[in-house]
Amino acid sequence: MIDFTVNKEGLQHNIEKARENNIIIPTIRQMQNPELIPEQIKERLKTTGLWDVDPVNLFRITWKNEPKESGGLYRDIPNYIELPSALTGVKARIFAIVGKWFPTGCHKVGASFGCLAPRLVTGQFDATKHKAVWPSTGNYCRGGAFNSKLLSCDSIAILPAEMSRERFEWLSSIAGEVIATPGCESNVKEIFDKTWELRQRPEVMIFNQFEEMGNPLWHYNVTGYALKDAFEAIKGEGDRFSGACFTSGSAGTMSAGDYLKEQYPKLKLAVGEALQCPTILDNGFGGHRIEGIGDKHIPWIHNVKNTDMVIDIDDEDSQRLLSLFNTEAGKKYLIETVGLDSEFVDTLSYLGISGIANILCCIKMAKYYEFTEHDVIGTVLTDSAVMYQSRIKELEDMYGEYTAQKAELDHNLHILNLKDDNMLELTYKERKRVHNLKYYTWVEQQGRTVEELNALWYDTENTWDAVHKQAEELDEYIEAFNREVGLL
Repeated sequence: MIDFTVNKEGLQHNIEKARENNIIIPTIRQMQNPELIPEQIKERLKTTGLWDVDPVNLFRITWKNEPKESGGLYRDIPNYIELPSALTGVKARIFAIVGKWFPTGCHKVGASFGCLAPRLVTGQFDATKHKAVWPSTGNYCRGGAFNSKLLSCDSIAILPAEMSRERFEWLSSIAGEVIATPGCESNVKEIFDKTWELRQRPEVMIFNQFEEMGNPLWHYNVTGYALKDAFEAIKGEGDRFSGACFTSGSAGTMSAGDYLKEQYPKLKLAVGEALQCPTILDNGFGGHRIEGIGDKHIPWIHNVKNTDMVIDIDDEDSQRLLSLFNTEAGKKYLIETVGLDSEFVDTLSYLGISGIANILCCIKMAKYYEFTEHDVIGTVLTDSAVMYQSRIKELEDMYGEYTAQKAELDHNLHILNLKDDNMLELTYKERKRVHNLKYYTWVEQQGRTVEELNALWYDTENTWDAVHKQAEELDEYIEAFNREVGLL
């Protein structure tokens, strides 16, 4: 459960700071339904860039932004793309809602909001004395640092040293402090170790995406709703929402699947991970290149009991497809040989590396369950290729100039030839095995108790279900905060 205990002194400081900096905080309901946003906010957005460090951009934490770099308002349905069978090689319809049109170009700005907002509007986090620490494998700390900046708070971003150059360059201008920990995407323990070191500093407050319940609260109530809205907008006669796939990362998006399974009880929910680090599949470990997903542990906030399948993706598949979707030779092949529409091919740049992995999970799920053209699978595109231009250049340096022959090979080998291997349909016992892996990280290393761990498995009504319902309570605190600030 999220703690809403009020610290009156901190709350008053935050109210005064918000008033001084012209800060109004959006509610979860407004993120679900932007039509509820006040007109005075919309007027300000008409002259504000998507990535501008302006508090009004808090109201762009929604899947329904107009796809514009500046001045955009909102759409009736979320931004999404649907991938044609000529590209995927399967009959099933696969669609993905798009993270590119969030501020920072990534939906993690929403997850970090879900973690920061409860403590900000209760005064537990005092913006006049605390620094917000954002441990991350890349995108979450970007979202956290951005939200901190919008809310006039100091921040510390933590991410692995081997993440893309673009992340570090952008963070250097936003975060108060940037800490690079040893290793790659899989080196999450090193990030956690750094947070324990920082806890010795009295002015810091840790917002750990892997355990903060504000993360699943936001995804359940915003991402889950957005996926439903998109499906209902595109479904044809006889279509059914049959599956949803999300690479694990912090597992926040898995709670969107919890919402979808309540709305569509026959839906299968799959979690993806890198084959090079098969923690869920095989209790395994290792390094990998699918930036955007952290491994070697099971996140505290992953509701494993509600997960039907694990799908492992070879990181070589995701890297090769990054080139296919973002080079002139690759795009020309997709248009002239595969026969895809040129406007659609341009939208493939909306797929970052983890987004590509999500799509590959959907394809493998479709093959495993032998889905038909009436089965629809949904996923998310966490970020876009904007954050990976240096990776595309590295791939060219490694493999040489990208050509039409390479494009044809990559499409056939890394998409059309995908097999239903390295995946596991989770029985009750298998889910319990995965859940039990939380013990080694969270009880032995991170200070959680066995009683708390058991509650996540045996008492879902008072853990997962209760957290999902706390969105209404959070909105009440946000509305009370805004009233005290007095800018609306």
